[in-house]
Amino acid sequence: MAEIFSYGFMQKALMAGAMVSVICSLISFFVLVNRLSFIGVGISHASFGGVAIGVALGVDPTLSAILFAVLTAWLIGLVSRKGMLHEDTTIGIFYAAAMALGVVIIGLSKGYNVDLFGYLFGNILAVTRQDLWLILFLGLSVIGLLAFFFKELLYISFDEESAQVSGVPVTFLYYLLLTLMAVTIVISMKVVGIILVSALLVIPAAAAYEVSGDFRTVLIVSVCIGLLSALGGLFLSVRLNTASGATIVLLAAAIFLVFFMFRFLRDRFFSFSSGTRCAVEKNGD
Repeated sequence: MAEIFSYGFMQKALMAGAMVSVICSLISFFVLVNRLSFIGVGISHASFGGVAIGVALGVDPTLSAILFAVLTAWLIGLVSRKGMLHEDTTIGIFYAAAMALGVVIIGLSKGYNVDLFGYLFGNILAVTRQDLWLILFLGLSVIGLLAFFFKELLYISFDEESAQVSGVPVTFLYYLLLTLMAVTIVISMKVVGIILVSALLVIPAAAAYEVSGDFRTVLIVSVCIGLLSALGGLFLSVRLNTASGATIVLLAAAIFLVFFMFRFLRDRFFSFSSGTRCAVEKNGD
């Protein structure tokens, strides 16, 4: 079994999984506290339209998907923040229309030779050296911008009105966060696919919040969960001969369930212990 990890394709898969998991885990913190989970779903599904446009034009589908996903994210943000439509309505319309556009374009394209199943559900074992460089470059860009604007993003995440009064560029930071989400989603397509990538934008931070409310701890635990999910899921997919993207997401969901049960039992235990102690002290008096 260990021999398979000596192959080049497996080593590239491990590197891609590690990089994507770290990027997704870091941005998942802001996705969760800003309640952007459904927007993440919309952007990920809409990016299929960008893939289709790239196929039709003969350009790299990843690059066209990034441009399309960013544009879609901005449009969703603009329409919802201006109050033209409710956010969930806007997302539902945009992602359905974008996916439908992708299906139509792919159907009209003659002689295309693209692994669409890999884009939809992920194929981490097919990651190329070029994909790794792209993930590394864009991933470092995302992390760098998150680090540079970290305090401001944290401020608007917990108190947007006060941030606005204090002169923080709230609108700019909101669209920046949407842009970083879109880029993260697209560079994660090869790992878990368009359909499942939104899970990696939610589960790591959601699981981390089950054990701590401190944002520093949440960020650290979130990254650890992301790495464990990606690398452990890849190992299990090879061991069980299952789809890598789905296995990674299932492992992440299982970790969340364990953390959720831990918090539930901890709260129940401390609640029971506190109640019992109070009753004993009252009877003693």
